[in-house]
Amino acid sequence: MRKSSSTNTRNKVIIDAHCGMAHTLSVIGGRWKPSILCRLLEGRMRYNELRKGLAGVSERMLVLQLRELESDGLVKRIVYAEVPPRVEYELTPDGYSMQALLESLSDWGIARLKKKMKEEKLSAA
Repeated sequence: MRKSSSTNTRNKVIIDAHCGMAHTLSVIGGRWKPSILCRLLEGRMRYNELRKGLAGVSERMLVLQLRELESDGLVKRIVYAEVPPRVEYELTPDGYSMQALLESLSDWGIARLKKKMKEEKLSAA
């Protein structure tokens, strides 16, 4: 956690407040948030179902990222008063509004990876 009085934190706050792209990237940035959002585009999921669909994520990191997405208003946590407790996650309307953005980012990334693989094959030959 950064100090709230650091120059880096102050600069981040200023940039996020005045640049839509910087704000968007601060909300969805990170290793797991885009993957979580893409998985939840499929619909409501229980915690374990979501975790199994994200190979390599630790429980601690998944919980942290889900909490951040929830506090940013993109994910809704639904707790059922049952024994054992059942928790599900789903996208909010703001979360669903990111579908086109997430698909565009994915398409760009896939095209970039294909280009990179093609260049590597040519340089290896």
